[in-house]
Amino acid sequence: MSILLHGALILVLCPLVVGLLGRTKALWTGRRGPPLLQLVFDLHRLLRKRAVFSDVTTFVFRLSPYLVLASALTAVAVVPVLGVRAPAAFPLDFVWFAYVAGLGRMALMLGALDTGSSFEGMGASREATFGALLEPALFAVMGAMCLKTGVSSFGSALLLEARGGGGIVWGASIVALFIGVQVESARMPVDDPTTHLELTMVHEVMILDHSGPELAALQAAAALKLTVALGLVATLLNPLVGRAPTSVVVSANVAMTGLLAVFLGTVESLVARLKLRVVPQYIVVAFAAASAALLATTLRGSAP
Repeated sequence: MSILLHGALILVLCPLVVGLLGRTKALWTGRRGPPLLQLVFDLHRLLRKRAVFSDVTTFVFRLSPYLVLASALTAVAVVPVLGVRAPAAFPLDFVWFAYVAGLGRMALMLGALDTGSSFEGMGASREATFGALLEPALFAVMGAMCLKTGVSSFGSALLLEARGGGGIVWGASIVALFIGVQVESARMPVDDPTTHLELTMVHEVMILDHSGPELAALQAAAALKLTVALGLVATLLNPLVGRAPTSVVVSANVAMTGLLAVFLGTVESLVARLKLRVVPQYIVVAFAAASAALLATTLRGSAP
């Protein structure tokens, strides 16, 4: 029952997060913006359409969107997005989370390469580079929190960190994870989800040939990844974790996730996209913050 409730709340939260982000960006440009549930309407429209496939593609292209969606759904089960312990948490589950996310990234890149398009191959190359740079930062953050709290579970480390840590480890972890949100979700200043110039696209160029239900699966997976990533940061920021009833903690975490979506939309509206050669340097900032958290944990001593 807890797994079903957890999943249902995440599925309801996903379109709201995407809608809040889109509405915030619209307001900053003086427009009214799309409805908060625009993602639901888009997915419904795409599911009613027939997919179109190129003659040069194979089953890899058709299978990749569903592998991407499956990896996102699997990640939800081990991440305490709502501020309470994840229903499928287990020791060292953050390793599972990292490599399931990597499996989704690999499926997306293989689907792009299967089209034979030089543009999609270029986007896959950039995605591989950014993912390889971000992975050490994630493991460094989790290593810092696990050392500090004395636990090895993804969810437990996040909950204990929010409740009893603070300081350098807490702040540096938030910085590293927020940059990770921008990279994993293909948001500004790393990538521009609204661009139509293939030479500068990363995520969008890899899904140019997808349509119909396959494109719906990719959009749903992207929304899930964004919600999970913002939920991680919200859990670290939530002061009620471990101190209030479950219903209050969940409500606070949902509200904080929405506020983070507004903040992310504000950041995207006020900053320009980085040059591609500068993006790896920006991701290194996340690794530096994660390393600072790890070093601070080591110097101050880990939990008994």
